[in-house]
Amino acid sequence: MNLHEHQAKELLGSLGVPVQKGRVAYNAEQAVEAAHYAIEEGSNLLILKAQIHAGGRGKGVIHNPETNEPITYGDKELRGVKVLPVEGQENVLHEVWEIARRMLGNKLVTVQTGSEGKIVNRMLIAEGVDIEKEFYCSILLDRATSRDIIMVSTEGGVEIETVAEETPEKIIKETVDPGVGLQAFQARQLAFGLGLEGKAFKSFLKFIDALYNAYMELDASMMEINPLVLTPDGDIIAVDSKVSIDDNALYRHKDVEEMRDESEEDPLEVEAGKHDLNYIKLDGNVGCMVNGAGLAMATMDIIKLAGGEPANFLDVGGGASVERVAAAFEVMMSDPSVKAVLINIFGGIVRCDRVANGIIQAMGTVDVTVPVIVRLQGTNAEEAREILENSDLQFSVAMTLQNAADKVTEALEAIEEGEVAVMDLAMAAAEEVVRPIDDDDDDFDDDDDDFDDDFEEIDEVEVLDDDEEIEEIEFDDDDFDFDDDFDDDDDDDDFDDEL
Repeated sequence: MNLHEHQAKELLGSLGVPVQKGRVAYNAEQAVEAAHYAIEEGSNLLILKAQIHAGGRGKGVIHNPETNEPITYGDKELRGVKVLPVEGQENVLHEVWEIARRMLGNKLVTVQTGSEGKIVNRMLIAEGVDIEKEFYCSILLDRATSRDIIMVSTEGGVEIETVAEETPEKIIKETVDPGVGLQAFQARQLAFGLGLEGKAFKSFLKFIDALYNAYMELDASMMEINPLVLTPDGDIIAVDSKVSIDDNALYRHKDVEEMRDESEEDPLEVEAGKHDLNYIKLDGNVGCMVNGAGLAMATMDIIKLAGGEPANFLDVGGGASVERVAAAFEVMMSDPSVKAVLINIFGGIVRCDRVANGIIQAMGTVDVTVPVIVRLQGTNAEEAREILENSDLQFSVAMTLQNAADKVTEALEAIEEGEVAVMDLAMAAAEEVVRPIDDDDDDFDDDDDDFDDDFEEIDEVEVLDDDEEIEEIEFDDDDFDFDDDFDDDDDDDDFDDEL
């Protein structure tokens, strides 16, 4: 769970970490009150910061969400961070009001949000800090080594990714065993790496010790302070902060869980979380529903190899019930970018018949307008296939993972090329009914395995117009060539499955 900057500072400050002072505002009036309080506290600078879950706010631009036009203040585009000097500015509170009015309710577009941006619902009015030098500091979990890593750098105030790429030697790392904790010699190594001495050296030792203790106390998975500021007085202060809390530990931190801002999260991910589903939205067009993270990744890989793009990661878990499967299907179908669905279940702990019933339950309540491919293997797989086949719902059953991926890709290609739509339009043109002339002809036998032969044998058809006059239309064999659309070697007996 990600926290806003003002929330992170509030938590860190309560745990003994020196942080920049400030107050949050949800409207222009509250922003003016917060600014007035900061001025009375003696601040000579006001920093107005838009609060969203994304980086690059200082370079980001506020936009009107309806027109997508940049919002201006004065003769310049309004950024996500605005610094206002207090001394000699009689109208500074009016400026705060004007900026807050333009910032709140509009969207902030940064390099991390993309062009869609994020709506600014709150802002932080922070007090100015005298800066002598800026540093970078972060603590995060290294899953490869099952250890915590503390990273510091003298290059503060810039993207750490840029530093890692251009000047990696300026990043100092210390690996911490969580069972032992941060050792004094490790803290000193970090301080030496930053070139600190005297009071600044001692201030940093206290800071990093408090920060690591807060990291452990909050069950955080990441803490980033950028910039970490050294003041002329030798104090170390966190000016900006990003904190992520391990979702699996939120039951131990009810007060932190109440800070969750669902407006900053993907609505589908929020809905999935209510049903204990592991769902992550991606940029593709093939919805995936599986059980198990490993099978999910394998399914996404095989879809990409077959030419498709996964639209999500969705793991229903090992003990999925009918209700959970139905909820998962509804979440997946709520994504407008999904053009096809692949359900791939291996029945170990979870029973395939439960999954089948969940699919049927969900498809009965959700308007399904895309092809659905189902592959069920394992416990009660045969019963599950019978349940699906006996339903009145339209879907295609695959036996192998490769076969399932191929079916999804074929369906997407048919949609993109408009083959199905064109064929339907041609057959329905002028509301004419087309049938073979020979009444004894068995060309359209439902049990015929080869649909291509049915059309190749039709040389003449009669068209019944509204005035009942009959005319004959001559067709060449090449006029109806479905070889490109359907595979002659396909083992499926049901033409509906091919569509």
